[in-house]
Amino acid sequence: MAGMGLKDQLRTDLTTAMKARDKETSGTLRMIMTAIGAAEVAGKDRVELSDEQVLAVLTTEAKKRREAAAAFDEGGRADMADKERSELAVIVTYLPEQLTEDEIAKIVADAVEKTGAAGEGMRAMGKVMGLVQPQVKGRADGSIVAAEVKKQLGS
Repeated sequence: MAGMGLKDQLRTDLTTAMKARDKETSGTLRMIMTAIGAAEVAGKDRVELSDEQVLAVLTTEAKKRREAAAAFDEGGRADMADKERSELAVIVTYLPEQLTEDEIAKIVADAVEKTGAAGEGMRAMGKVMGLVQPQVKGRADGSIVAAEVKKQLGS
């Protein structure tokens, strides 16, 4: 994969999935390529997304699938929830390995210590998040990270 960007990898995998007649994977990859394409033309000028920007699109798409699956579960639509989860499974293969809750807690604890935010409560949330965000980008759901920051600042 050396020298091949994430977008090229997605395109190659899409072709492979189509040749293999893997409807699920090719459908999900098509949706992702569409989302990337939309992001590239979103501004005034068409841009080629960097790997980091493609990763951001993938992270957003993964979050949408997680939320949709949860909503379908609540609505008693297991079939639709399963579809969202199978799309999520394809997307996750392109994301960096996700951090565990313990790893997130440690990163947050270190940030709280570094910023001296321990006694400041929720006022320090922005400071701590500013330090934590670059370390977890693409590797953890923002809402999980924010919840951990609140938990550590609130105690």
